[in-house]
Amino acid sequence: MSKNPSICIAGRRIAVDEPPYIIAELSANHNGKLETALKIITEAKKAGADAVKLQTYRPDTITLDCDSEDFQIHGGLWDGKTLYKLYEEAHMPWEWHTELFEHARRLGITIFSSPFDTTAIDLLESLNTPAYKIASFEAVDLPLIKYAASTGKPMIISTGMADAEEIQEAIDAAHEGGCKELAILHCVSGYPAPAADYNLRIIPDMVQRFGLVTGLSDHTLDNTTAVTSVALGVSIIEKHFTLDRRGGGPDDSFSLEPVELDALCRDSKTAWEALGKVDYGRKSSEQGNAKFRRSLYFVKNLKAGDRVTPDAVRSVRPGYGAAPKYLDQVIGKQVIGNVECNTPVILANLK
Repeated sequence: MSKNPSICIAGRRIAVDEPPYIIAELSANHNGKLETALKIITEAKKAGADAVKLQTYRPDTITLDCDSEDFQIHGGLWDGKTLYKLYEEAHMPWEWHTELFEHARRLGITIFSSPFDTTAIDLLESLNTPAYKIASFEAVDLPLIKYAASTGKPMIISTGMADAEEIQEAIDAAHEGGCKELAILHCVSGYPAPAADYNLRIIPDMVQRFGLVTGLSDHTLDNTTAVTSVALGVSIIEKHFTLDRRGGGPDDSFSLEPVELDALCRDSKTAWEALGKVDYGRKSSEQGNAKFRRSLYFVKNLKAGDRVTPDAVRSVRPGYGAAPKYLDQVIGKQVIGNVECNTPVILANLK
């Protein structure tokens, strides 16, 4: 098991010793308009995201057109809809994919997608997608995972709702299918999810238990959970992204707006930089301030041969004299030459 697992997507290495990889999830926030989807990609690039992610399905590839009780949604953001109606409204038209991929590539932002059946993988392969993301709800679809893995592309699997055994089964399926570069995302499949549900202390356990690049798919309403997760070892952060949280789309209300995505990209990198390494040495920003530490200074005039009395020396700022730890050794010593008040104690000048 690698102590520092890594994967590479479109030339970008992803690991704990690299800045967090930020994925802007476009999801259903296009709200049925291609121009909105294109603008979201543009704004994700401006905000500093590493990648933008789509979802590739049609309503008939993800569910059945049925209004029986099994297919009804009760409560939450999508109350009163059937699964088919929700996905009909939310899906990204397949005929948009080519233009979206070309637009992202012109901008220089990585684009890939979550496929929800094998035909979606075939479409994405035709577009030369650089990676695949398996959504939490599909983490139990082991045949789908194996089919995606068979492409040889890097894969990311979200683990929302999955227990440790199911996570391991998904990992095993990916490896069996031929995946060589695999990451998993800690996720809570609530929309939105309260921060208290995230139990971020699980992240170091996931890293140790599964030995994979580990990230966070964050459905909370702000960036606190995501930025905090950096300190616990995540290498990937995924957040839903929209132009306007009040846009009325299926996922708008729990998505970040451009200014918030910009803050996430900035603050997660700052958090990663702040982690640094174990280093007890003096830091570069401290170099100029060392002279303001405390040291020993004479507070009386002394003549050559005088002994240093307790009232003749004090520990004060600045730090040009002997360190305060030498105070007991200084008291009682004789000064070699005349000493003026308010000058530093130099050990070499004592006998």
